[in-house]
Amino acid sequence: MILYITVAAVTVLLAGFVNNHPATQPYNVTRQQMCNRVCLTAIFIILFALSAARVNVGNDYAKYVEFMHLVNCDSYVPTEIGFNLVVKIIYGLSGFENFLLVFAFYAFVTVFLFLLAMYEGSDDFPFTFFLFMALGYYFQTFSTVRYYLALAIALYAMKFVLRRQWGRFIVLVLLGSTFHKSLLVVIPLYILASLPWKKWQLALAALFCTTFLFLQDFYLKVVVFLYPTYEDTEYLEGGTSYINILRCAAVLAFAGIVMLVNKKQGDTENVVEGDSDFQSRRFWFYFYLNLGALVLYVFCSFLPIISRIGYYLTVSQILFLPMLLGQIADRRWRKVFRLGVILAAVLYFAMYLSKASNDGVLILPYKSFFFHDMVNILSDMN
Repeated sequence: MILYITVAAVTVLLAGFVNNHPATQPYNVTRQQMCNRVCLTAIFIILFALSAARVNVGNDYAKYVEFMHLVNCDSYVPTEIGFNLVVKIIYGLSGFENFLLVFAFYAFVTVFLFLLAMYEGSDDFPFTFFLFMALGYYFQTFSTVRYYLALAIALYAMKFVLRRQWGRFIVLVLLGSTFHKSLLVVIPLYILASLPWKKWQLALAALFCTTFLFLQDFYLKVVVFLYPTYEDTEYLEGGTSYINILRCAAVLAFAGIVMLVNKKQGDTENVVEGDSDFQSRRFWFYFYLNLGALVLYVFCSFLPIISRIGYYLTVSQILFLPMLLGQIADRRWRKVFRLGVILAAVLYFAMYLSKASNDGVLILPYKSFFFHDMVNILSDMN
């Protein structure tokens, strides 16, 4: 736990020196740009090294090693073609079942994409990175590595939605779905969140959401059709997260407060409706993503692994919250709200680490291949 706290503190400190909107000079690299490069490289190396050096850390690490072995043996596995192809290439080049290098590959790409998405998409990179660490996104990449690569792709793909570059968005999502097919859900969800919803349309959408209360068997059959491996498994038990419901509700309430306060004060520069078209689209896109997540967590708790779908929506919070804080006109209130968000995130981080050794998380105790060996997988015991 001390290791994780230290890594979080050091990387957040380094992020504090990064300005992702630096002044530029033609044909010259400014001091701030150089500082950005050094700090971002240091952050990447620390996060990548910690993830790549781990062994049997994460709730499904051994299961993935088993999957890799089966892929190498040309046996059936429920993983996607992208994952299988990466395993085949790395094992072929290594000449043996080098699962450590496969995990290192995923760590490299996932951390890189998260950092790139935050640097390019955030109004305040240091604060976004703090939320990324405090809300546990980085440490959760130690588990379900395919899914968190897909989540990093989803976060990066948001910029194409906001720019209305639909071709690039679709291609990127389709590519990412070869590693985790659940990523395909962001195509309809992100497009819906990008629409300029009218009040009557929201009312119809709310009416449609009531069908989740009465047609649960139908929706479960649809899920089983899309994910046949879920049939007759514990994955169909469903479940939701009250913490995620609270987070979504708090973010939406905060967004509403920012709008109302700025309108009341007549700040025409920071009120969303009076801002640029792009900024307005950003606000409502993030707002509807969180509203959609709240609906899913409340009405669709019966669906299997609803949290995975919800995470594709709530990951926007690390971009949305800094944007909201930047729109608060009154400097004093901005500091108050910023402190409130920081305290809430630190509390969440403490709660997360307190459960880090529990089943379903298992990122503690930390073990590396320098000092520990991999335990036997199922194939080794048969």
